[in-house]
Amino acid sequence: MTTAPTVVDALALATAVLDDLVVTTARDTHQAIARRTHGLVRRGVGPAAVPAEALHRGIAATVYGAVGLSFRGASLGLARLGAAGVGPALEDGPRGRFVNAAVNGLIGDEIRRDRPRLAIEMGVRSGGRDVPLTPADLARAFPEPTGRIVVFLHGLCENEDYWRRHRDRLGSTYGESLAARGWTPVYLRANTGLPLRENGVVLASLMQHLVDAWPTEVTRIALVGHSLGGLILRASSAVVAEGQGPAAWTRLVSDVVTLGTPHLGSWFAVGADHASRTLARAPEVAAFGRIIDRQAPGIHDLIEGLAHDVPPLPHARYRLVSATLTRSARHPVAQAVGDLLVTPRSAVGRDRRGTELFPDAEVLHLGRTDHFGLLNHPDVHTALVRWLA
Repeated sequence: MTTAPTVVDALALATAVLDDLVVTTARDTHQAIARRTHGLVRRGVGPAAVPAEALHRGIAATVYGAVGLSFRGASLGLARLGAAGVGPALEDGPRGRFVNAAVNGLIGDEIRRDRPRLAIEMGVRSGGRDVPLTPADLARAFPEPTGRIVVFLHGLCENEDYWRRHRDRLGSTYGESLAARGWTPVYLRANTGLPLRENGVVLASLMQHLVDAWPTEVTRIALVGHSLGGLILRASSAVVAEGQGPAAWTRLVSDVVTLGTPHLGSWFAVGADHASRTLARAPEVAAFGRIIDRQAPGIHDLIEGLAHDVPPLPHARYRLVSATLTRSARHPVAQAVGDLLVTPRSAVGRDRRGTELFPDAEVLHLGRTDHFGLLNHPDVHTALVRWLA
């Protein structure tokens, strides 16, 4: 019997979501509209409308109850099959890993609480699998380790495979380019639906174990994060070790590179939060607001990002990469939507008053590029080689 999640586990979750979101949303919306409609009827024609209203309510409750019960029963049955190891492993292929990463990003805290078999644990990845942080396992996964480690952490709902986007077109990845220059790329995967600072604490512990078990002495660490991954890297470097001061591994960090990271929050997350509050005011659409508000803590954390309470490492060089759909970062569209998710101001940590989170950082702007275009961009290749020379 395997403890790894299977496709059947994913089907069990999908069935439960159909009941919890689709059926529940339809029921609550229907009931709200019915209450308003029958209220208008009662005011217009008097008590004669009450029996019709009660009949309608009873029929609707029966139908929605039956549909919901069937979905819950199917989900429970599939969950039992998944627990028995029935079905192919979910993460044996890139599509399964993509689905699991996306689901964990959207409702990661719920997954961890209710369906732990599907919950992603932060870890070092190689060949689509976790690498235990022991000297022997790391030596097998990294047969030619160097003392310079460059750590890559993906963004919300992503996994380590995203760093290979457009490789067929560009012929290389950031990690491969740096490996040719004496760095050892290490790819991490995280449950991006968990609270940002919690992920930071987990990452700080992981990094210390990685350094302690690395096959050779670590002399330098570079951190590269895309989107939310950049925030998690920042949160991890601010973790205090045993109340004494910064963790030992942070003293080895020479460079921190963030790609489209919402240091001051994402306009998209702010918009979603406002939308959920607006919808909640009207009973007829409040159920849709609850769907938006159900998003995981990792998404809620994107509303504000990380401000001055998480200062940069004083000895590290910060390189901040932003992107905009327009050629110029000053274009009104660029100022409003940036790369579709993050504005250039947030990506470089500069607020509207001109206050900067990273006053000494080097900034790179990429025009005519979207949020995911930052994952493998020719200009970033060139910059990384120069920054980490």
